[in-house]
Order: sequence, then C-alpha cells, then structure tokens
Amino acid sequence: MKLHQLRYLHEVARQGLNITSAAEALFTSQPGVSKQIQLFEDELGLQIFQRNGKRLTGITEPGEKILALAAKVILDVENIKRVGDEFSQVETGTLTIATTHTQARYKLPAAVKAFMANYPQVKLNIHQGNPSQVAQQVASGEADIGIATEVISQYNNILCLPCYKWNRCVVAPQGHPLLSDGVLTLAKLASYPLITYDFAFTGGTLVSKIFSDAGLSPNVVLTAIDADVIKTYVTLGLGVGLLANMAYDADRDVNLVKVDVSHLFPDSTTYLGVRKDAFLRAYMVGFIELIAPQFNHQAVIAALKISA
Repeated sequence: MKLHQLRYLHEVARQGLNITSAAEALFTSQPGVSKQIQLFEDELGLQIFQRNGKRLTGITEPGEKILALAAKVILDVENIKRVGDEFSQVETGTLTIATTHTQARYKLPAAVKAFMANYPQVKLNIHQGNPSQVAQQVASGEADIGIATEVISQYNNILCLPCYKWNRCVVAPQGHPLLSDGVLTLAKLASYPLITYDFAFTGGTLVSKIFSDAGLSPNVVLTAIDADVIKTYVTLGLGVGLLANMAYDADRDVNLVKVDVSHLFPDSTTYLGVRKDAFLRAYMVGFIELIAPQFNHQAVIAALKISA
C-alpha cells in the first residue's frame, strides 16, 4: 500500500470516476492510474470500484469506507507538510479561497490587495461557485477557506465563523414605474418581472420562502449567479433586479436606481469556513483576520481546538 495509490483513488472519486480526468489532474498516464488501482485492490482482496468492462460505474460499500479513510490520510499528509513549511518557509505557500461571485467582486478586493502586500510570496487562488459548491470545495479540501452565505454552516466538518450580515436591494432603470409607486411592498415587487440570483443560492431560497409565506408568486423571468449579469439585463429593460446591497456600485451603476428592501427580507449572514481538521498556516489566519477583523489569530486557533 503506497501513498500515491491513495492519491489516485481519491482523485478518481473526485473526478466522478473518470480515470482520464484523474490522470490529467495528477499529471500522470491513464494506464498508470488504472494499474495502481488494480494493484491496490489486489492487495486488499476486494473491489473498491464497480465496473462495466473497463469503465468505472460506481463505488462499492467497502470502497466508500476506504475512500473516506484515504481522504483523511491525504489531508493529514498535507497538514504535516504545512507544519514543516510553517517553520521553514513562513512567507511562501498557496492559499485557495472558494467564494461566490458577489463576495469575490464586492467584498474581497480590499482584503486580497492587503493580503498580497503582506504575503507577496504566497500564491493566491480564488475559485467561484454557488454556496453549495463553495462548501463542498472546503469540505473536500480543494479550498483552504470558503466564504459564502448560510449553507456553508450546514457541513459538520467545517468550522464556520460569522463574518457579517447583509440584505437586499432592488435596482431598476431610471424612470421605471416601480420607482414612483410609493413604498415598495412584496405585492408590488411580485407584480413586476424579476431578475435575481439563481435559486441554488441560499439567499434565493430565502427570498422565495418570504414570497411564499405571503401567498405571493414572484414573476421571476431570469436568474443568474453573477450580480453583474443581473444588472446588465435590468439595464436592457427585461425586469427589475433583486440583489445584495453590496452589489450596487453607485459610481459604476449610474444607469440604475437602487431601492433598499431590507424591510421586506430578513438579514442573511456570510460565513467564513475552514475544515475543522486542517492545519492553518499563519498566512491563512492572516487572511481570515483581513476578512473578519473580529477574529484575531488567537480566536481562530481557539475555535479550531474547540471544534476538533
């Protein structure tokens, strides 16, 4: 049993049982990956993957247990490397952040700029996705830090730190009838074509629940995961936009008028998540402090110890 065999198993599972994709991600050959998996199965005397000819079609019951253990071993090895790097190469390394477009576009820039100034030798990767994808990347170890709204707090192996609360606004082109329709209510909002976040977002689900609880069905004509896309189609006159307050930029969105609707919807909370069993290097904690200053180094390390 060799460590690289565990890496191959882990990557094949991560790539949806596609050996070719796993081999590309591992910078090796497809026959090499297949051979090592077969050797590993022969050594254990059981099948990890179900097959149809040469194609992998599923994971066996013992395979599920082995893959879970393999993922833990790989993370432990990564933690060991991080400990070594922390004391021998303090200023170098890689930080991978998974977050949503809205956070990446409107909340992260100042922190990213400060981080890159503080740690110029650290390579920074930012992966964008919806909150479920963000949480999955942190849970699987693909990302060191995840920043997203509420859904990330539902994963048992992720420590979540509440960063800040936010609410929503409606944007419409100048002269739109909604802007002269008096105090905006849910009923009035439901009467206009609505462009908002994809309902994979927790915020979208919350919004739909608020309408449903009021006995209303919003006329959602278009959804997107990107706030800038929403604003583009609002500018084209296809509907009014419902988006996070932070996504309205008065300097850039000069063709749109913002109406705060925090009186219609409860606040949402953006969380910062890290795996409970991950070793965080000093620069990773440094980034957390930039995003959520209320959590200093000692507070983050103490929270990890408590959650372990």
